[in-house]
Amino acid sequence: MTKLAIMGAMEEEIEPLLAHFKDVNTVEFANNKYYEVNYNGLDIVIAYSKIGKVFASLTAATMIEKFGCDTLLFSGVAGGINPELKIGDLIIADKLCQHDLDITAFGHPHGFVPGGSVYVETSKELREVAKKVAKQNNLKVLEGTIATGDQFVHSNEKKEFIETTFKADALEMEGASVAVVCDALNVPCFILRAISDTADMDAGFDFDEFLKSSAVESANYLIKIVDEIK
Repeated sequence: MTKLAIMGAMEEEIEPLLAHFKDVNTVEFANNKYYEVNYNGLDIVIAYSKIGKVFASLTAATMIEKFGCDTLLFSGVAGGINPELKIGDLIIADKLCQHDLDITAFGHPHGFVPGGSVYVETSKELREVAKKVAKQNNLKVLEGTIATGDQFVHSNEKKEFIETTFKADALEMEGASVAVVCDALNVPCFILRAISDTADMDAGFDFDEFLKSSAVESANYLIKIVDEIK
């Protein structure tokens, strides 16, 4: 590995990551900021994309193509659909889908467009490292399917549709698009989320309260994974 990309969607998701580093070099590009650090000899570029699939795709592609990153880790928060998931719990995606991609009018399944696939998988090697780290640190981590879409889903009907259609365990707004970019560019990709809200509560009420604590959970675990990768 020559250079590692670490991404989040929001400032709150990368602030706890940046707190681990000194001597940060900031590069401004494409209406965003990229933070370059060296961590025990490993070059890392950190960025938050802004929310949603378009910004996430732009940021992931920029980190790979402009900054030369050859491995990408994503750290952030998600809404839990799987009833086993509680606030603060960790999930790593083995595969992701776009729940809002819909050309079913033409006979295709939800989440599919020609030339693509319903699910995109993440790096098995990176997942194995993450599971090893979780075991070493006595962390409970679920491995499952994450659904991505350009909407903050708060209706239980919509959550049930996504759970039924895609067998998804968690919901967020960036992961699948990042995974699609990485898959197309042959860059190993790892998507980690900490649960900030769950299906059985008022999502709007919980989100701000639990965003920061869940982002810290995700970031602390990710740093341990970086130590193991290195």
